[in-house]
Amino acid sequence: MRNAVQPTVRVQAEDFDAAEETRLLTQGDGSIGAVVAFTGLCRDDGGTLAALELEHYPGMAEAEITRIARLAIERFGLLGLTAIHRHGKIAAGENIVLVIAASSHRQAAFDGANFVMDYLKTSAPFWKKEHGRDGTAGDWVTAKTIDDTAKDKWR
Repeated sequence: MRNAVQPTVRVQAEDFDAAEETRLLTQGDGSIGAVVAFTGLCRDDGGTLAALELEHYPGMAEAEITRIARLAIERFGLLGLTAIHRHGKIAAGENIVLVIAASSHRQAAFDGANFVMDYLKTSAPFWKKEHGRDGTAGDWVTAKTIDDTAKDKWR
């Protein structure tokens, strides 16, 4: 009998290396037949956005991402899961979030990664503030209905 799969969850200011994180997740596990990795980047919003400033509730953010990751592991029978979310000021084009789901077969890996991202966008305690190329700091970004709708499909 396999030991219970424990997700790797980190909230950090530093960038991450998606290829290295995938290697760490899969090394030595011959039962893994599929890996889906999603990397979210800070977009420039048509050339107007220089950076996003991401704040989080330390401790609570990690706990909520871990809760979401465990739900995904259980629901989709994942063999491994890594979720990394950055905080601080992140320039356009830089990495923000990484979710890697590993499973025996592709559909579970796709569904697991998608599930984690849909819940992460709406449930994890992060706040985003836009910083314009013109040097202005915008407002804090509000939640989007489309993100709630995406999460609701998993009920």
